[in-house]
Amino acid sequence: MDTRTDLTPGDDLAGYLTSYAQEMAFGAEEPETILDRYHTPDFVLHNDGLPLDRQRLLDHVRPVRKQVRRGKITDCRVDVHQTLVAGAQVAGRYTLTAVLGGKATVTEIYMFGELAPDGRLRRIDQVTRVPGTQQAEAARLS
Repeated sequence: MDTRTDLTPGDDLAGYLTSYAQEMAFGAEEPETILDRYHTPDFVLHNDGLPLDRQRLLDHVRPVRKQVRRGKITDCRVDVHQTLVAGAQVAGRYTLTAVLGGKATVTEIYMFGELAPDGRLRRIDQVTRVPGTQQAEAARLS
C-alpha cells in the first residue's frame, strides 16, 4: 500500500500521522529518506519521557521491518481522533493498532510537537497508554 505524501506535518498533520507509521514499517523507501521527509536533522521524539534522536529511531525501525518481512507484523493502522496546528505548534490524539503474530495491540497516543519553518517536525513529546491496563492494575492492587 502506497501511503506516501509530499505534504509536511505542518501542511497535513492527520495525513502525516496516518502515513508515517505505514511508510516506516511497510514502505519500499529507505527509512532515512522517510524520516528526513517529515523531520528535521535535529529531530528528537520524547516518547513517555525517553528521548529518541534520529539514529535511535532508525535503529528502532530496522527490527520492525525485519518482522514485517518475516510476516510477524502484518498490519499497522492509525486512527486520528484530533489534530491541531497553531503556528509552529502541533498536537494530535490518535490510536495506533499493530498486528503482531496475529494479535492486535492498541495504543492511545497523545502527541505535542514543534514545527520547523519548512513545516517538518523538529520535536515531539508524546505519552502513550494501552487501554485497559490501568483498570487491570487497579484490580490487581485491590
